[in-house]
Amino acid sequence: MLTSVDADVIRVLADPLRLRIVSLLAHETLCTTHLVEETGARQTNLSNHMKVLREAGVVETEPCGRFTYYKLRPQVLESLAGAFTALAETARTTIATDRKRSCP
Repeated sequence: MLTSVDADVIRVLADPLRLRIVSLLAHETLCTTHLVEETGARQTNLSNHMKVLREAGVVETEPCGRFTYYKLRPQVLESLAGAFTALAETARTTIATDRKRSCP
């Protein structure tokens, strides 16, 4: 079953730039400078999006000198994927058994 935490992560990932950032971080740990270069976003805009991703628990930071590196937390996406998989299985069972509520 989807939880309110899952709903928050879905909302966070619904933004195209944040989804792009997550896709980039799935391949490698990147610093803010790399993310600005890859996305074309302005530094302040990117920082705001990274804050949202951090607060949702999707990414974590790793300080390295004067740079901040970001890495994806795959368990958050796995949890979300598991919730959707369970929902799909429930729907598949419902369809297979033709279960429906009768009208009054």
